Amino acid sequence: MSLLEKNNSTPSSEFEENLELLRQIYFFSGLPLETLKVFAYLCSREKFKQDEYIFSQDEDDGQAFYIISGQARLERRDNGETIGVREYKTGEFIGGLTLLGETKRLFSLKSATETTCLVLNREKFSKTMEQFPGLLAKIFNAVAKSIDTWEERFLSNRGDQCGECLNQLGVTLI
Repeated sequence: MSLLEKNNSTPSSEFEENLELLRQIYFFSGLPLETLKVFAYLCSREKFKQDEYIFSQDEDDGQAFYIISGQARLERRDNGETIGVREYKTGEFIGGLTLLGETKRLFSLKSATETTCLVLNREKFSKTMEQFPGLLAKIFNAVAKSIDTWEERFLSNRGDQCGECLNQLGVTLI
């Protein structure tokens, strides 16, 4: 049973809830409990009003987000036009790569409804990983597995319909 399905009558601290959420996120799933507890303590919760930007294209905010509640819309601004890319909903994790290094956002994320996110920033992540240097390999393994799974799913779901976009794939070859 996920935390989101948990009976609200059971008292739980924000720290415990953060810990449970982190345990469910692929990016953190291979880390030992001691490290997850540090991250659970360092995470913050942020609320965004409907139509408020969570992050903006071309910025390097150094933050990763887990949507605790609500929905958000990924957008890309190109030649003065904003194009909707996809929707993110409760239970999705966004921006893990930004924790690993400087990364300019290629998209904007805008709340479609009132949205609450669990947020971890690069500085706190890096300082924690310095205390547990051997664990970075587990993070990289989780990221590599996620990229491989994404590209495999893309190929099996859309590969035959995509035509020219197949020439752009191969991110797993990096």
